[in-house]
Amino acid sequence: MADGGERGVIRRNTLRQQIADALRDEVLAGRLPSGHPFTVKEIAEQYGVSATPVREALLDLCAQGLLDVEQHRGFKVHAFTADDYRAMVEARALVVEGIFRSGAGREPRRLPTEMMVSIRRRAEEAERAARAGDLDVLIGYDLRFWRELGSVVGNAYISDFLDRMRVQTWMFAVPLLRRLGDLRGHLWHDHGELVTAVARHDLCAAQRLVTEYHEHSLTLVRKRC
Repeated sequence: MADGGERGVIRRNTLRQQIADALRDEVLAGRLPSGHPFTVKEIAEQYGVSATPVREALLDLCAQGLLDVEQHRGFKVHAFTADDYRAMVEARALVVEGIFRSGAGREPRRLPTEMMVSIRRRAEEAERAARAGDLDVLIGYDLRFWRELGSVVGNAYISDFLDRMRVQTWMFAVPLLRRLGDLRGHLWHDHGELVTAVARHDLCAAQRLVTEYHEHSLTLVRKRC
C-alpha cells in the first residue's frame, strides 16, 4: 500500500496532468493566442492550486513545443509560422508514408475488435463535427482519433511524434480557420473511410486518404497565408 508521501506524489502528478491538459485545450481553442504571456502565479491563482504542479505542467507544455520560457518573466504561447506548419505537415507525411512502405511487404498488425470499435466511434464523431463545421468539437475527437489509429503502428515513439505534430499543426491552423466563419465544407472529414481502409488492410486506399489529408492541410496555408 502506498504511504502518504507516495499518495501526495500521485495527486500532484495527476494535478500536473490536469493543468497541462486544460491549458493545452485553451491554446488549441485559440483562447490563449500565439505570443500570449503569463506567469506561474497567474495560472496557479486561476486554478486555485499551488505553484509546483503549475510550473511542472508549464514545463511539460514547453517540452511539447507549445510554450516558450521567457527568462525571468514567465511563459508565453509559442508562435508557429507558415513555414513551420509546412515543415510539420511534410514531416508527418514522410513518417506516415514510411509506415505504409514498411507495412506493404508483411502481414498487417491486427487490432482487437474493441479497439477498432473505439477508433470507428472516434471517426464518426470527428466526421460529424467536421461536416457541421464545429471546430471546437472536431479538434478533440480528431486528436483522439489519430492517437488511437496510431496504435496500428505498434511503436510508441512514432505515435507520440505524430500526436505532437497534430497538436502543433492545429495550434497554427485554428486562428486561420476562425477567420472563415462558416467552416462547413472546409474541414477534412474522411475519418470513417480511412478506418474502413485500415480495417480491410487496404494500404493503397489508406495511403491515398492520408495523402489527401496532408494536401488539404497544405492547401489551407496556401490560401490563407
